Order: sequence, then C-alpha cells, then structure tokens
Amino acid sequence: MSGREQAERLWSNIVELGPRRLAALGLIGLVVFLAVGLGAYYLSRPAQETLYTGLSREDVARIGGVLKDAGIRFDVSADGGAVLVPYGNTAQARMLLAEKGLPQSSKSGYELFNDLGSLGMTSFMQEVTRVRALEGEIARTIQGMKGVRAARVHIVLPERGSFRRDQQPPSASVVVRTEPADDTSGAQAIRQLVASAIPGMKPDRVTVIGADGTLLLSGDDGAQAPTGKMASLEKDMSREVQDRIRRALTPYLGLGNFEVSVAAQLNTDKTSTNETIYNPDQQVARSVRSVRENENSQNRSAQRPTSAQQNLPDQRTRSDGNDTASNETSKKEDLTNYEIGQKVIQTVSDGYAVKHLSVAVLVNRSRLVAQSGQAGQPGQDAASVNLDKQIAEIEQIVASAAGANKERGDTVKVAAVGFINDGQALEPVPPLSIADVMMRQSATLINAATILVVAGLLIWFGLRPALRAILAVPEAAQGEIAALEAAGAVAALPGGIEAGALPAPGAVPGAIPGQPALAGPEGMPAMASLIEDMAEKAKNSPQKRLEQMIDLDEEQVAAILKRWLLREEPA
Repeated sequence: MSGREQAERLWSNIVELGPRRLAALGLIGLVVFLAVGLGAYYLSRPAQETLYTGLSREDVARIGGVLKDAGIRFDVSADGGAVLVPYGNTAQARMLLAEKGLPQSSKSGYELFNDLGSLGMTSFMQEVTRVRALEGEIARTIQGMKGVRAARVHIVLPERGSFRRDQQPPSASVVVRTEPADDTSGAQAIRQLVASAIPGMKPDRVTVIGADGTLLLSGDDGAQAPTGKMASLEKDMSREVQDRIRRALTPYLGLGNFEVSVAAQLNTDKTSTNETIYNPDQQVARSVRSVRENENSQNRSAQRPTSAQQNLPDQRTRSDGNDTASNETSKKEDLTNYEIGQKVIQTVSDGYAVKHLSVAVLVNRSRLVAQSGQAGQPGQDAASVNLDKQIAEIEQIVASAAGANKERGDTVKVAAVGFINDGQALEPVPPLSIADVMMRQSATLINAATILVVAGLLIWFGLRPALRAILAVPEAAQGEIAALEAAGAVAALPGGIEAGALPAPGAVPGAIPGQPALAGPEGMPAMASLIEDMAEKAKNSPQKRLEQMIDLDEEQVAAILKRWLLREEPA
C-alpha cells in the first residue's frame, strides 16, 4: 500500500469518527497540552530573579535592611553588586524600595527635568538642575568604560559677569573606582571626555582622582606633577619591559619555567637648553657709513688808511693797503660694521627618560639541565658543561629585549634555581563524579521528573479513559456484530452466493459470483484463503473483523446488514 493510500485510509477513519468524537478528542488534547505547558512553566521557572545590579556596598546594605523589615527574602550575588529576590516578588520589592528612595547610587541625568515644573522655578534652581543633570550624564558615560566600576563628577561653572575683564574658566574633578584598583590607563581618556563635554573647558582644568585617594591627573604644570603620576609611569614602563622579556623567553624556555622582575627608574624633569654658536669665518657687512667734507674760506680786510685827505670835502682816499687770506680744508670718513655668523639652538624636553633599569630573571634549573643533556656529547655531563653558556645566552636575550644600556648603568641578572613545582603545570582538576553532577542538577532533574509524572498521570487517567469511552462499542452492538459474522459465515447471500465466497483481498471488484477468483498463496482459491484468514483473526475484536469485511466488499456487507436488520431469512 502506497503512502497516499495510507493517508487516504487514515483520513477516512478520522472522518468516520464523527464530529462529536472529533470535538471530544480535540478538547482532550487541548486540555492535556495546556496542563503540560503550565506545569512545565511553573516548575522550570527560576527560583530567584535579579532585583538591581551594579550597586555599591552601601546601597546593598540599605536595600537588605528594608527587605528584611518587610519580610521579603533576598540574596546577594557573589561579587556583592546585585540583589536577588524570590520569583514573583520583584515588583513588590521595587515599589517598596522606591518609596524609601533606594537605591541612592543611581545617577540622575536629564531625567531631573521630568519632575520639575515651570511654575515657581527660579534661574538659580534651573542652573543648579542643569549642572546636576550634566554631572549625572557624564558619570553614566564614564561608568560604561572598561574597568570603571563607579564614577562621580563635580563641575564648577562660574557665573559670567558683564563688567568683568577676566572670566574664570570652568573646571571639573572626577573620582573613579576601577577594577583592578591600580588601573590608571583610562585617566587621560576620562579627562578628554569631560573637557569635550563642557563648553569652554580645557583638559588641564580637569582633575582625575582614584577611589583610594591617588591623584591620577592634575593640570599640566611640571613643577606640580604629582608623585602618583611618576609611580604610574614607572609601573607602566616596568610592565611593558616584562611583557617584552616574556615574549622573548617563552619560545625558548616555555611557560612556567622562568620568572621576570623589572624595576625602572624614570626622570620626568622638564629641561630647556639654549645654545648659541658664533662662526668668525662667516662675516657679513651689517652697515656701511661714508662721510665726505670739503671747506674753502677767504678773508679780506677793506679799511681806509689814515691821512689828511680824509678831512677834505669831496676827496676820495685810496685804500691800497687791504689784507687778503684764503683757507681750504678736505675731510674723508668711512665706517663699515660687520656681523659674525651665529647659530641659536633651543631644546625643550617635557617627557620622561629612563634613568636606571634593573632586570632580574629566575630560570628553572631542571629545564636548562634537560636541554643541555639533549644537546650534550656522550660520556660527558652536558648539563654542567652547557649551563653557564645557556645562562649567558639568556642574559643577552633579556638585555636585548629590555633595551638595557651598560653606559647608563642598567643591570641584568639571570640565575638558574630549582623551582618548587619543577616548572610543571598544575595538575588538572579532577572531573566531577556522577554523584556531584546529580547533586548539582538535582533541581533540574526534579522539575523534569515532575513534568513527566504529571504528563503520564494526565494521559493514563484522563486521555486513555476518555478515548476508551469514545471509541467503545456498546454491548448490544457487539452482539449484533457477532450474530452478523455468524450469519455471514453460514448463510447464503442474495443471488445464491455463500458467505465463504467473499472476494479475497486483491480480487477484481465486480467479479461474477460463483466463479473462482484470483488464486491465493499455495494455489488455493481466494475464497478459501479468506475463510482461513478470518479463522486466524478470530481472536481480534468484532469491530476489527467487521472493518476487514467492509474493506473486502462493502456492498455484500451492506446487504448482510440490511437483511439482518429486516429479520429476513436467507433464501
């Protein structure tokens, strides 16, 4: 039988059940599905759910006190930053904490303006609210950075005066708590973030402080550089050198076979150097002055001589005795100023320089001995012969990786010692036993077993009796079917055809009655084979046998049922 025929037969059987039975089966299936689903939901839901996360220790203590007074059970996460309550009590606990104003550590940003009304608001209150909102928004952004657990921002925005010549610039201070506590890599980024978020603020006006009181960044004045900044630079420098040495030694020695310690001393003094160089061979005429003076002078005396003729009227006296003098002077002056070539060099150093570097490396001796033994010659103690050579080679590698300079006084020390764990990796953690796994998954297993038990009980005590009641055949009908089978086995059908001559499966529909049909297995007629099959399946229920007879020949079975209902005697 093909798949299509099986599907058609299944569909016909479903249709024969009738709308009443189909509705009952659908209702029972829906009830079972809802019961199993609701049971799985209520049994598999978590025992606790998160109330708040990212809380400080003070808020956790306050929230715990309020929940304890209210009679609500609670638990705290392993990191101490979250509070858990039983499932279904979250809304009640949050309403209770909101009434008490908890948690207080949540920063308020521009949400402050949601609860403010325009009526009765002064300019001072509006300005204060704006500063608080700005501080909250910046603190939220800083807390979203990697490694920052908590942050608080204080902003000072000076009032602008109309008649002030010098305006005070804005400033800010930030307190951060990082994880780990000595992580200062984000201090410069925090300073730039705060300076960019506030109009008119410069980065040097932002001060960043750690939660332990360490001054991370404060201004750009070299004379007021904090000691914490120096320590942070030295720590970062030491960590960088250690990383370079580890990357160089790991392929050679392997992990766990060496330990590195670096101590760096830095010089962060700000230096300024001015240098002027004169070159006498380079002369340049700066200015030239030329003066030329010529002077000519003549002196002549025109006095008349004293005589008696001067007393006579209309008499002209000759003055032949006049004196004449002549003088000529010439002056020349040339002045040339020369400039000697010079070179001015100005150097300003505002960074840091390595003052001294000390590197200590401990190497596992057994590891070096093993390598020497593998490379040694037969008959010699290769470990003792090549140990010094390997240490010297490792020392050169370390000095090159660390950038050590002997002229600067850097020291590099490599020593081969015996490690306690012999450089071996830690033993693997033994796997959990079956009992431990079952104990850890006990809650899940109990929930799953409960769901299965509930589903089994519903099917056994609900679905099975309902199906039996729906599909059960009344006793009267069973008796009638049995009588029908007996009558069909011994009585003759209309047309002189005996009941034993029913067509076998596979017989051609519409065959002439009384004629032998297709031969069955072992060469017997199909009618005889049908009788044997009916005898072999006598143990089946009457309903099944009736269905088989209907499948063989519906018309003949219908005729038998009609004659039985009419109480007609067979011919």
